[in-house]
Amino acid sequence: MARPLFRSEIKMTNRHAASASYLSTAAVHGAAHDNSMLELEFAELSDVGLVRDHNEDFLGHVLPSNPEQIRDRGWLFVLADGVGGHDCGEVASRLAVETLTAGFPKTTPGDPMSGLLQKLIQRANLRVYERGMDTGPGGRSMATTIVACAFRFDRAVVAHVGDSRCYLVRQGYATSLTRDHTIPNEQLRMGLISTREAAASQTSNVLSRSVGSGMIVNVETGEHQIFGGDVFLLCSDGLHNSVQPDDIARIAREGSNLREAAAELIALAKQRDGGDNISVQLIRVRGVERVGMYRGRHYKLR
Repeated sequence: MARPLFRSEIKMTNRHAASASYLSTAAVHGAAHDNSMLELEFAELSDVGLVRDHNEDFLGHVLPSNPEQIRDRGWLFVLADGVGGHDCGEVASRLAVETLTAGFPKTTPGDPMSGLLQKLIQRANLRVYERGMDTGPGGRSMATTIVACAFRFDRAVVAHVGDSRCYLVRQGYATSLTRDHTIPNEQLRMGLISTREAAASQTSNVLSRSVGSGMIVNVETGEHQIFGGDVFLLCSDGLHNSVQPDDIARIAREGSNLREAAAELIALAKQRDGGDNISVQLIRVRGVERVGMYRGRHYKLR
């Protein structure tokens, strides 16, 4: 007897509308199935801001459509912030996100998520780089940041390049799971400058690495155990440059309406600055079961 495995609701406006903003909300619930193990819901929103006349941010996601895809691949969320001026930034961010969302469902089932995201971002890097080189004699500067978060079983893997971030909101606190790949941050990491000097640096927005700036890119990844009630926030610097972690924790608290929280975060960023495009993805873990591994197969821990 057939039974519904998922409920999904998606509403989206034209991504290239004059407002350069779009909103997508979806709830994806694992049904009462022995192999679901994980239940998520999410909302995403992008806004052009108050100064720019176009949006160089781009968002994407891949949702599993059956229990096998939950076990073998899981969920993917990805956000990119293009750099390089009008056309180039838009092309780079969209090309990078679409490379990940197109490649994710075609990967070998059960591949380790960390290696998988690194491979997909390297593929996106090469595509953006080659697109820039193909624009004419000498090519054009075309690059983008990227942050991706994949969920499978009781784990989340975050991969990023540049200064787009991923935050984890848990028990009333928001913690960044990524570090910005900027010149001051690299100098700070090497002990060349102090934290205060890094914060005051005139090059705080200058990226030390980005997708498309060369043929190969260094992708940073991290794996995290997840718990029911966790909220993950992916965002561009248009948000985190003006909205503090305490604001994120307050707005994206457990039990909040994610669609309303996304809109409130955007509104706060525009109120305080609004000089850049602002994009957010909010993902809440509604339910998760601890899993173990035996002879290459995952199983629930009782």
